[in-house]
Amino acid sequence: MNKLPPLNALKAFEAAARHLSVKAAAEELSVTPGAVSQMLKTLELNLGRKLFDRVNRGIVLTEAGRNYLPPVRNAFRQIAEASRRVALEEDGGLLTVSVTPFFASAWLVPRLASFQAAHRDIDLRIVTSSGLADFTRDGVDVAIRHGLGRYPGLRSDHVLAVAMIPVVAPSLVARLGRPTKAADLLSWPLVQDADRKGWALWFEAQGLAEPAPTRGPSFDDSGLLLRAIIAGQGAGLLPDAMVETEVKEGRLVRLAEPKEIEAFAYYLVYPELAHERAKIQAFRAWLLDAARSFHE
Repeated sequence: MNKLPPLNALKAFEAAARHLSVKAAAEELSVTPGAVSQMLKTLELNLGRKLFDRVNRGIVLTEAGRNYLPPVRNAFRQIAEASRRVALEEDGGLLTVSVTPFFASAWLVPRLASFQAAHRDIDLRIVTSSGLADFTRDGVDVAIRHGLGRYPGLRSDHVLAVAMIPVVAPSLVARLGRPTKAADLLSWPLVQDADRKGWALWFEAQGLAEPAPTRGPSFDDSGLLLRAIIAGQGAGLLPDAMVETEVKEGRLVRLAEPKEIEAFAYYLVYPELAHERAKIQAFRAWLLDAARSFHE
C-alpha cells in the first residue's frame, strides 16, 4: 500500500476547506488554530503542493487544493458508510444483555420466556454487572442500568421506575431516634447511589426545597449499598421489593412509604448507532412493552 498522508492532517484539510477558516476548523475538531495550521503545513509538505492561499486574514483553496478536496471528502464518506455497515452487521442470533443482578432476578428473567417465544431466532445471553458496560470491549450489545439515564455518547430509553424506599439499620434508629418527617433525614448520615442524585430526587418528591446532603459513601452496586445500610453506615434508598425480606426479618427499618421517582429509574442503554440493529430493535420493543404492561 502506498504511504498515506496523516489522517489528522486530512481531517484538518477537509474541515478548513469546508469552512474556509482555520479558526472554525479548530473549533469543529476541538483543537487550537495553531494545531490546525501545523497539520495543514504537514500535509502540504507531505504532498509537496500548496493547498491554501492566505488572504485578508482568511484562506482560499489553491487549484491543487480544489482538485484534492473532492476525493478526500469522498474517502471520508466511504469510511463513514463502511463503518456504519460494519456496526450494523448482525453477528448471528446472539444478543448479550448486561443487567444489574437485582433487576435480572426480580423482574427481567421471569419475563424472558415471552421474548424467546416471539423471537426464536435470537438467543439471549444475560450477564450481571452493576458498572456500565464497555460496549467496545465487553461484547455487550445492550445494558439495563438504574440511575438518571445520563450516559455521554450513549442512547438510553426509560424502561421502568420502581418504588423506592428509605431504609436504615435498627442500630441507627436506636442511636438517632425514628424520624417523624422527611426533613428529619436531612441531618442523618446517608449512603449514596453512584450519581449521588437519588436522595436529592427523593427529598424533592417530598416537597422539600432544601438541598439534600451529598456526603457519605456511594456505591454503583445496589447489593453493596444494601450491605452498607445493614452495617449501619447510614440511611439509603433502595427498591422496595429488594428490601422486603430484610424489613420482615428485622435487619432494616422503613423510614417512609415507598414512592416512585420517575427520573430515577431503570434505563436501556446502548451505542447510538446500534439502534438500527434488528435484534436490538426487537429487544427494545419487547422490553418497553413489558414495562408498560407491568404498570397497567
